[in-house]
Amino acid sequence: MQNRFSDNFSGDLSGGDLGISGFYNKTRTVGQGNQALVLMTIIGLGLVGAIGSRLAYLQLNQGIKNRQIAETNRVRTVAKPPVRGNIYDRKGRLLAGNKLSHSVFIWPLAIKRENWLKTRREVAQILDLDEDTIQKKMTGTSVNSTNRVRIVRDLTTAQITRLQEYGAEKEGIDVDIESVRYYPGGQLAAHVLGYTGEMNDRELAKRRPMGYRLGDVTGKMGLESTLEDRLRGEWGGTQVEVDGAGRLQQFLGQKVSKPGQDVTITIDRDLQKVAEDALGTHKASIIAMDPHTGEILAMASRPAFDPNSLSGRISPAVWKELQGKDHPFVNRALSVFPPASTFKIVTTTAALESGKFKPDTILQTYASLRIGGFTFADWNHAGFGPLGFPGALKWSSDTFFYQVGQRIGGPTLIDWTRKYGFGKKTGIELPEESKGLVADDTWKQLNYKMPWSIGDTINMSIGQGFLQTTPLQVAGMFAVPANGGFLVRPHLVKDPAKREGRQSMNLKPSTIETIRKGLRQVVDGGTGGALNVKTIPPASGKSGTAEAPPGENHVWFGGYAPADKPQILVVAFGEHTGGGGGKTAAPMVLKVIEAYFNGGKPLP
Repeated sequence: MQNRFSDNFSGDLSGGDLGISGFYNKTRTVGQGNQALVLMTIIGLGLVGAIGSRLAYLQLNQGIKNRQIAETNRVRTVAKPPVRGNIYDRKGRLLAGNKLSHSVFIWPLAIKRENWLKTRREVAQILDLDEDTIQKKMTGTSVNSTNRVRIVRDLTTAQITRLQEYGAEKEGIDVDIESVRYYPGGQLAAHVLGYTGEMNDRELAKRRPMGYRLGDVTGKMGLESTLEDRLRGEWGGTQVEVDGAGRLQQFLGQKVSKPGQDVTITIDRDLQKVAEDALGTHKASIIAMDPHTGEILAMASRPAFDPNSLSGRISPAVWKELQGKDHPFVNRALSVFPPASTFKIVTTTAALESGKFKPDTILQTYASLRIGGFTFADWNHAGFGPLGFPGALKWSSDTFFYQVGQRIGGPTLIDWTRKYGFGKKTGIELPEESKGLVADDTWKQLNYKMPWSIGDTINMSIGQGFLQTTPLQVAGMFAVPANGGFLVRPHLVKDPAKREGRQSMNLKPSTIETIRKGLRQVVDGGTGGALNVKTIPPASGKSGTAEAPPGENHVWFGGYAPADKPQILVVAFGEHTGGGGGKTAAPMVLKVIEAYFNGGKPLP
């Protein structure tokens, strides 16, 4: 049997048929050693070639990139903020600058993790802070971060001394000198300049892609906010070497920070101070402007605040005081109110440009008029007899302009209101500007489910009803007759390259002449007699008094001088001050114009 199984197995092999039994035949040894050696050699050469080619690729093609990555991991920069750019007035006098101040920083990289709780407790005791306050500052910061975290700015002498004594034996706590925003005028031009402060978490998340870091100080309001990119500058810092675990090894050098750009603005510091003093304790605002260029010479708002109190750590007492005032952060020059009778400049323009009235038109005025089922009274409840447009402006007759509004209609009046720039922002470089409201039929249908009525047109013709404008927009309106028919763009930054030119209103010369004649009569014998004095050149203007129940009236006065060749335009507004525009607001305007011409002394 065995031989037969063997014969059969041999026969199978000689016949060329490889079976399973032949695969396991242990008696065949010819050629096995050489084949294994060749196979292993081929595999070895393949592996060496693959590894070599990969090493060559990494060394030759990726070497520079990999060295940069390694260098980045080894060398880090301890960031140092730049010095913020200064803001100067039109004559080169400092309005916003920087002062040196001591701040305390915590450097996570230099503190051992096991020492953190003790360090936090001791720093909190020295600075009189809650530990939670410090921990909140550190939230989101890596233990290996090279960025120092500012804990407190503007340290007192006592705090500096204690921290220096403490720092001699503690790692990771730095008392350093840095620049802090400083406003030498205190409250002067606070709403124009704004203030700076550290970013909160929401602001940081938004600005981090732009290179901002934890603890960065940014503009929070006014020009500080608008001009942030120009004022900010570029970061520098100290380069340090760390090991693979991120531990500090040595200092390598300094990268000098680049200071921000200095900016010159159109404000005149002296005139600004006069304007703010003129407001007294009223909730009010004043704008002084060059009527030909739109340069803002002064912009004052009351109540105000001291931006210096917001540059460092804000104490609870200071914050309570600021919150206790009547909205001191609100710039009333850019907030909306009904323009009252100052708006009669627009109504006169719409009437004369519509072709439905001529410059020499005479209308009878009355104690009141019955229109659309409602009675509309004149402000003196008696009327002024027959008047033309100049006389109607002089005495601010309401019934005269009721008749004008009724004849020209709402759409025409609304159209000219928008041509004067109302209902949209002027484009001044302040983020707090409101656009106001010029209502129409669509707006009223949407908000009141009612159509525009003749009563709405009557109210609008004297600057009341739904109409809402800012004092800055009203100043732009006065500039049109003052400069001969051009709409100017109010601006604060002296940068002619970026300033837009004047826009012609394409008014008839007779329209401009009629309005200017009426505004001159307002001062020379009308409601603006407060400006009819020898301390300023002959002036022109217009008063306004707006009902504002349940509070006292709002008051307005806008004026410019000299009447024939205006150099300065001033608008004053008082919120719930009571009285009339000619009695309350006009004296404010007078003080600013007096300061502009000969310092308030009698003119020769």
